[in-house]
Amino acid sequence: MELNEKNPTPDSKYGEARKFDPTFKGPIHNRGCTDVFCCILFILAILGYFAVGILAWSQGDPRKVIYPTDSRGQFCGQAGTPLEKKPLLFYFNILKCASPLTLLEFQCPTTQLCVESCPTKHMTLLKAYLNKGEQEYYKQFCKEGVDFSKMVGDRGDTLVALSTMKGGVVVIGNETIFDNGEGEKVNATDFLDASKKSNVVVEARQVAMRIFEDYTVSWYWILIGLVIAMVVSLIFIVLLRYLAGIMIWIMIVMVILVIGYGIFHCAMEYRNLKGEPGSDVTIRDLGLQTDFSVYLQIRQTWLAFMIILSIVEVVVILLLIFLRKRVLIAIALIKEASRAVGHVMSSLLYPLLTFALLALVIAYWAITAVFLSTSNEQVYKVFNTTECEYSRDTCKPETFNTTNITAQCPDAECLFAFYGGETYYHKYLIMFQFYNVFLFFWCANFVTALGQVTLAGAFASYYWAFKKPDDIPANPICSSLGRALRYHTGSLAFGSLILSLVQVIRVLLEYLDQKLKAAQNRFAKFLLSCLKCCFWCLEKFIKFLNRNAYIMVAIYGKSFCTSARDAFFLLMRNIIRVAVLDKVTDFLLFLGKLLIVGIVGICSFFFFSGRIKAVEQTAPSLNYYWVPILVRDRPE
Repeated sequence: MELNEKNPTPDSKYGEARKFDPTFKGPIHNRGCTDVFCCILFILAILGYFAVGILAWSQGDPRKVIYPTDSRGQFCGQAGTPLEKKPLLFYFNILKCASPLTLLEFQCPTTQLCVESCPTKHMTLLKAYLNKGEQEYYKQFCKEGVDFSKMVGDRGDTLVALSTMKGGVVVIGNETIFDNGEGEKVNATDFLDASKKSNVVVEARQVAMRIFEDYTVSWYWILIGLVIAMVVSLIFIVLLRYLAGIMIWIMIVMVILVIGYGIFHCAMEYRNLKGEPGSDVTIRDLGLQTDFSVYLQIRQTWLAFMIILSIVEVVVILLLIFLRKRVLIAIALIKEASRAVGHVMSSLLYPLLTFALLALVIAYWAITAVFLSTSNEQVYKVFNTTECEYSRDTCKPETFNTTNITAQCPDAECLFAFYGGETYYHKYLIMFQFYNVFLFFWCANFVTALGQVTLAGAFASYYWAFKKPDDIPANPICSSLGRALRYHTGSLAFGSLILSLVQVIRVLLEYLDQKLKAAQNRFAKFLLSCLKCCFWCLEKFIKFLNRNAYIMVAIYGKSFCTSARDAFFLLMRNIIRVAVLDKVTDFLLFLGKLLIVGIVGICSFFFFSGRIKAVEQTAPSLNYYWVPILVRDRPE
C-alpha cells in the first residue's frame, strides 16, 4: 500500500509525493487494458509451449528414465524379454559419460550393452584372443553376432575393472595408469570420475522412483498435515487480531526454544554416534547415496546441523536485541494486517489457487522435460578401414547385412555413432529444452504475479474503505482477480518476462560454472563468480520492485513501467521507513512461519520415523520419511 508521506518535496529527484485525496476510495474501477503487446506475446508463447509439449510427447519415451536402456533401445532386465536376465548396463567407453549433457539427455554418447554382471578383470582384446580360456568371458561384453576372430587386428579394445587399494588409491589391474590399447595412457581416476557421473543418472532414477512411491503411500497423511498446518495458521492469525503483542513475544520465545531443542537434539545424536562403526566417515567420502538415512548415521551430518542451528539462534537473538524498539511498531502493523485478513477471509483460500496453478506449471514442465530428454534415437553409421563411398552413411544394424554395402565394402561395419537423430526435431532439440526452461520460469512468475496483484487489490479495497466493513466490496478477491485478468494480463506478463530473463541467465551461469569446475583458469572462475553474485542481487531487486509495481497496478490501473517508476520513487522517498519497518515486520512474520513449520515438522518427524510408540503401526512405511515432511512444512 502507498505510505503516508510527511513533508513532501515537489522538486525532489524522486518525484512529487502524491497528495491526500479524500474522495479516493481504493482501486480504480474505470481502467483500460495495459501492455497489450506483452499480453499477445505471452499468449503466443503459451501456444508455442503447448506445441512443444505435444511434439515432445509424440517423440519421447519416459521409460528410458526409469529403466536402463542399451544402444538399440531395449530395456535391460525387463520380464518377458530376451534381456530379462541382464539387468545391468555396460558402457563401451565410460570416459564419454563425463559430460553435463549426460544429465540433460539421460544418455551417455557411447555404445551401451545389457549384461548379467559388471567386469571383474582388466583385459585387452588381444590378451583375450591369445588366451582361449578368456575368450568366453570377453564375449559377454561384446555386441551380439560379432565375429570374435575378426575383431583382432589393429583394434585396441580394453575391458576395464576398477578397484581400490588400501589408502583409497584407485587402480585398474593393480596399476594407477594403464595403456588403453591405442597407445594412450589413461589415469584410473579418470575412469572413476566418469563412472560416478554416469552413475548419477542411474541413482537419480532410483531416487525419483522411491520419492514417487512415498507420495503414493503417504498422500493422505500429507493432506491431513496440510489441513492441520492451515488450521494452526488460521488460529494464529485470529489470535494476532486480539493478542498481537502477547502472541508476538510468545512466538519469539517459542522460536528460540524450538531452535534450542534442535541444537540439543543434534548434540545428543552427535554424542551417541561416538565410537560407532563407520560414524566418522565424512560426507564427501560417502558421496551420493540413494538411501539418505545413511547420512544420519555419520557424526559429521549432525555436527553440520548443530552448527547451522547455532548460527541461526545467535542471529535471531542479536536481531531482537538491536531491533527491540522497532518490534513494537511492527507489532501494531501486524495487528492491523490481521484485522484486514479478518474482514477479507477469502484471502486465506486464494493461496490454494496459486499452489494449484504452480503445481500445474511444474508438472507440465517436468513431463515435457522428460519426454524431450528421452526423444533421442540411436544413430548408427557405416565404419570401415578402407576407402568406401558409403563411409559415415547412416545405417540400421538389423538390415545392414542384407544391403549391397557389405558386398562393395567387405570390411564395413554398422556401428553405434551417437544419440540424436537426422530430423529437424532432433537438430533443434536443445532449443526445445531451452524453450521449456524459459517458459517454465515465465509461467511460474506470472502465476506468482497474479497472486500478488489479486491480494493487493483486495486489501486496497479494505484499506480505502472509510466505513469498515460496509464500504468493503462483497467479494474483494474475485473482483480483484477479474480486474487483473481482464485489464492487466500484459503488465503481469511484462514484469514476469523481465524476471524470467534474469533467472535464465543465472541458469546459464550455473551451467558454465559446472563446465569450468575442472578448468585451471582462475580469472575465468573469479569473473564467473562475480557475474553469479551480480545476477543474484539483480534478481532479488527485480522481485522486490515487481512486487511493489504490481501493488500500484492493482490500485491505479497503470502500465507496468509507469507503476514500477511510481513504486520506485515512492520507496526512495520513504527509504528509511521501508528498510526498517518492512524488514522487521517480515522478520516477525518469518518467525511465525518458522514456529508453525517447526512444530508441525517436529511432530511429522517423530510420526513418520516411527518414534511415537502409540502410533508406530499407523505410520506408513517409507523410503525417505523426509518427503512428506518437506511437502507439508515448506515455509511459504
